[in-house]
Amino acid sequence: MAVYKKTYRPYEGELTASWSRLFVIPRYAFEDLHRSRFLTVFYIASFIYPLICALIVYVEHNLSALKLLNLENTSRLIPIGVSFFMGLLGWQSMLALFLAAFVGPGLVSPDLVNNGLSLYMARPFSRTEYVLGKMSVLVILMSLMTWVPGLLIFGLQAYLEGWSWATEHARIAAGIFFGAWAWILLLSLMALALSAWVKWKPAAGALIFVLYFVAAGFGATINGVQRTHWGHLLNIGYLVGRIWVALFEGANKTTNGAVFFRVPMGEELPMWSCWLALLAVCGVCLYMLARKVRGAEVVR
Repeated sequence: MAVYKKTYRPYEGELTASWSRLFVIPRYAFEDLHRSRFLTVFYIASFIYPLICALIVYVEHNLSALKLLNLENTSRLIPIGVSFFMGLLGWQSMLALFLAAFVGPGLVSPDLVNNGLSLYMARPFSRTEYVLGKMSVLVILMSLMTWVPGLLIFGLQAYLEGWSWATEHARIAAGIFFGAWAWILLLSLMALALSAWVKWKPAAGALIFVLYFVAAGFGATINGVQRTHWGHLLNIGYLVGRIWVALFEGANKTTNGAVFFRVPMGEELPMWSCWLALLAVCGVCLYMLARKVRGAEVVR
């Protein structure tokens, strides 16, 4: 538009609240993800196990269903307790790992490859809001897979069993919520950091599995050679499982973690070391993002 015509007028409409501007990023990201049939089918299939768990809870409190199965004299078909809910959280968290490996690499790398970060930063977006907007995509998807169905099933069990059961097992609900969030935040930061540094999406997705499985094998090798247990600090599944056991049961532990997140008996590391190792991984991921997420890149 020619300046001399003086027909330009600034925008005078209502401005979006600054705190909600970062939600523009997940809105368009969800539209792109919805076009993937594989992702849609996988995400729907991820709710099969929570549905089975909900049916188990319902059947155990339904006398007519027990009579149909000739189990009316059985006190409990499957015990509904710490192992039940931790197993649910462990299975759903592993599915969340596959989801992060599929979705995460496509969140940041396209903006870096196509030099799109300068367009984001030219708008009222800070680098923190950009990262939070991208991270919210994974956080929302994985929350709906992990702690949301877990708390719903816990609420169903509490409704059928009674208020006394809910108060007695309130620690399980807290373990589901905080345990899932510890895994979600760690996984989201890892996925975004690898997406920022590895431009090829398949390679970035594969590196997520490398950090989970190969690092665990390397830690087991250190344990075997050095005859120690400190090699478990390289095992993310061990670290998360150790924290889950503490959240679900405290000092009175009766389990050794969840499926895919096992803690070998007699090889427990101090809690402070597990938290410190996870915080170190998160710190490295934040540093990697800070190095790459910039409005302009200076090439020497």
